[in-house]
Amino acid sequence: MTLHRVAAAQFFSGTDTAANLELCTDHIRRAAEGGARLVVLPENSNRLRDYADRQECWEHSPTLDGPFVDGLREAARTHGVYVAAGVDLRGERAPDVHICSVLITPEGEIAGVHRKHVLWDYEYTLFVPGDEPYQVHDTELGRIGLLLCADGIVPDTPRALALMGAQILCNSLNSRGPDEYRVHVPLRSMENRVFHVAANTVGGPADGWPWMGGSQIVAPDGTRLADAGETEPGIVFADIDPTEADDKVMPGVGDLFAWRRTDLYAPLTAPLEELPVARMCGPAPEDMPSRPVRVATLQVSHFHNTDWTVTRAVEQIAYAGRRGADLGVLPSLFCFAPGEVAADPAGAAELSARVLERLSRACADAGVWVVAHLVEEEAGHHYSTAYLLDRSGRVVHTYRKTHLDTGEREWARPGDRIDVVSTEIGTIGLMVGEEVWVPEVARLLTLAGAEIIAHPTDWSTPEAAHVAATERTEENRVHLVSCTRLDSAAEVGSQVLRADEFAPGQPIALMRYPTGYWSRPGFEEQLLVELDLREANSKMMGHHLDPVATRAPELYGMFLD
Repeated sequence: MTLHRVAAAQFFSGTDTAANLELCTDHIRRAAEGGARLVVLPENSNRLRDYADRQECWEHSPTLDGPFVDGLREAARTHGVYVAAGVDLRGERAPDVHICSVLITPEGEIAGVHRKHVLWDYEYTLFVPGDEPYQVHDTELGRIGLLLCADGIVPDTPRALALMGAQILCNSLNSRGPDEYRVHVPLRSMENRVFHVAANTVGGPADGWPWMGGSQIVAPDGTRLADAGETEPGIVFADIDPTEADDKVMPGVGDLFAWRRTDLYAPLTAPLEELPVARMCGPAPEDMPSRPVRVATLQVSHFHNTDWTVTRAVEQIAYAGRRGADLGVLPSLFCFAPGEVAADPAGAAELSARVLERLSRACADAGVWVVAHLVEEEAGHHYSTAYLLDRSGRVVHTYRKTHLDTGEREWARPGDRIDVVSTEIGTIGLMVGEEVWVPEVARLLTLAGAEIIAHPTDWSTPEAAHVAATERTEENRVHLVSCTRLDSAAEVGSQVLRADEFAPGQPIALMRYPTGYWSRPGFEEQLLVELDLREANSKMMGHHLDPVATRAPELYGMFLD
């Protein structure tokens, strides 16, 4: 095992570029004195963006061969460290400016430049997104991938870099939202099993919305190895072994790269106009009416015996009907005790067929649509299957889980499709359990036009709910209804996340964090939430950013490898 010390610096760059260069070089010096071999600096370290228009942005932005970058190169060479710095650089033609991450070697050479692909809202008024293929840089420290802030708001850039072999993501940020620190940065580490060195701006003018700081160094399992806090300038260090990022196994879940289903991922590389989601991108039409749907989480799991457990589920459905629910979601394998299915999958399939009949009658009696996750048998094979029953009790859609976790592989065969169904209560997609860790599943359902994703689950960790599920809604702008078992090991309750249609004047935190509703863990209670399907038909995260339409499918060939 070879450990390398890495550092993340956070500070605020003003309008004096000479002072900003001195600030950057001082942090490079401090990083080197602290033993770091790599230091990441925030986005736009060169200058505060107080520009009125693109022309002014151009006039104040440096070139790659200009004095600002030369100063960074000299500092890297003097102190013998790798530097990943965020710098807004002039493009080939005025007034084009690109938001860039520049990787500099200890010899002062430029190893690579990444031009930010996904811009944050106002940035589209000043900058031009990059469109170059992704690169991973081989160094003696490990394989390094570069990204910038909003590149990580969506799953595509971090996923592409990880699939290309990156062990370390160097992320330069300029974020005023709390979601980078709490959701994006840790999740991109966890779902890709890579190290993540993220450096954000902090503070700023006393009368303005502050930059959020939260610079951190995150291990492949999501552990924060270093944390600079959200209020003060500073620099943090961690010792990492980049080869740990070659192990893609999440304990209890499986190898997160080996279980990818590239045979199902073709829509990820299709042009937007060929996909159902195209009609949902951008803001919702002004004349689109509200389309309310009342959803309920039917939080129950095996207790005492099977008959009693199923009776409780039936009573939950009846209660949801009396409360006016349109759709109820039951937890993962709710009628089975832990380990019961693996011990006897044939018996579990027989029981599931009988349970499905009881649930069907309950739906018809209550007039409620229900999602139930059970065991299916066909031609001697068993499947981990989610069923959507309509208000008459008829099965209108099934989803055989395509990404099986470690336990399910003992008894189940994976399904072969990820699709949605259009119904009177909206276009619905199904996702099961640990698939919340697979960005492709929710993304494919979104591209297929899902307005609601129903998610029977059994949270394995709090992060599955508060980080992974939260991100699936945020990056796709789709409603997510997750219902967990009472005996969930995570001790986290069921959760409903709404797509939240952007409205001018929203605070930044509300623009970027989906509204959530939770029930208490371990308690048989029912969470009833009214969702508006109109919200899922507006993919805007702000005035200019659509995190679905800004995808670059022509660059995602590695998603199918």
